[in-house]
Amino acid sequence: MKNILIIGAGKSSSYLIKYLLEKSNEEKLHLIIGDISTSNANKLINNHKNAESVVLDVFNAEQRHQFIKKADMVISMLPARFHIEVAKDCITYNKHMVTASYISKEMKELDEAAKKKGLVFMNEIGVDPGIDHMSAMQVIDRIRENDAKMLLFESFTGGLVAPESDNNLWNYKFTWNPRNVVLAGQGGAAMFIQEGTYKYIPYHKLFRRTEFLNINGSGKFEAYANRDSLKYRSIYGLDEISTMYRGTIRKVGFSRAWNIFIQLGMTDDSYTIEDSENMSYRDFVNLFLAYSPSDSVELKLRSYLKIDQDDVMWEKLIELDIFNPKKKIELKNATPAKMLQKILEDSWTLQEDDKDMIVMQHLFGYEINGKKRQIESSLVVYGENQTYTAMAKTVGLPVGIAALKILKGEIKTPGVQRPITKEVYEPILKELEEYGIKFTEREVPYLGYNPNHVTG
Repeated sequence: MKNILIIGAGKSSSYLIKYLLEKSNEEKLHLIIGDISTSNANKLINNHKNAESVVLDVFNAEQRHQFIKKADMVISMLPARFHIEVAKDCITYNKHMVTASYISKEMKELDEAAKKKGLVFMNEIGVDPGIDHMSAMQVIDRIRENDAKMLLFESFTGGLVAPESDNNLWNYKFTWNPRNVVLAGQGGAAMFIQEGTYKYIPYHKLFRRTEFLNINGSGKFEAYANRDSLKYRSIYGLDEISTMYRGTIRKVGFSRAWNIFIQLGMTDDSYTIEDSENMSYRDFVNLFLAYSPSDSVELKLRSYLKIDQDDVMWEKLIELDIFNPKKKIELKNATPAKMLQKILEDSWTLQEDDKDMIVMQHLFGYEINGKKRQIESSLVVYGENQTYTAMAKTVGLPVGIAALKILKGEIKTPGVQRPITKEVYEPILKELEEYGIKFTEREVPYLGYNPNHVTG
């Protein structure tokens, strides 16, 4: 039996574990699922004979070493910042490793050591990053093979609530780490290039500079720019491209409403609030508004942000119960961002039978034989319920497929890498199609840029 150690049994691990268990008899696999708590792992294993759950604290070096030594393959489903200690142990004990997270500077520094030992350290093999890389490179490579010149690449991804479970005014529920949603766009200006001109959008303007998309018969969406689209020019071999833009998809109207929180300062994670655990939701809102001996919190907020009482933006705030004087934050020494997250989780947590959806769209503009053309490639994937979500499916399946192919020697180029080579993306995309993860392509008129940019 081949031992696969999965570290972390959180929300994104359900389909990964299901996939590997389904393959376990045929491929002679034994899964060891390690987490600080075994409750979720036990639920996902469901007494399967080829799996066991173990208590594994990633900060306990002795425990880490014990389980990594036993493994033939290590999959880290931990938050990105915790991968590096696992990766160092994988170098020490000669183990291949797979993660869905972006390659950090520290991870990249292990490249030479991994190559020397013939180890594959596959990163960025989830949905975004992951499926976005693979599906983009498949089309880009095909365009290049026809001696065409790439002019434009735009890419958008969103984790959203499915239409049948879309029952709030924000048209949104958390399908992945809520903290990442609250902090989205922070840490520097969004950077991209459009028609050869560099563009920068500061955080306080980000959610008012969106563009509209129609995706594969699934309706109208909006997208805001990701932080750094420019680095993908060299990663994808598109250094000379004149338009490069990557963005995050939301339902239309979300960004304008989210901008309220940014303008108030509620998404700030750089300082803590005194006595935060005893504050009510209403107290929290009032923190960011001017003092008035007579005006209510509601009136002060509407006046400050110039929101009319019949504006849907106001209705969205009311729906979150954000002015409730009885609900307590109950978080000690919390930042504004953590307090906001607590409030949002009350309203935006997926219920047991809720379904989510992943939407992705790429635009490829290119020139061939003197003519400019454009391909639109779209993906829509639906989840089953609160456990087997579209997010878990599109993160977990690529991770599982990659791990198995590395273990079987079908993916063998060593080093710290992302899935942008044919050796990696072709077999993984082909297998993903068996699970309904398949892109729809069509040729559309070449526009050169999206004319639907909102510049407010």
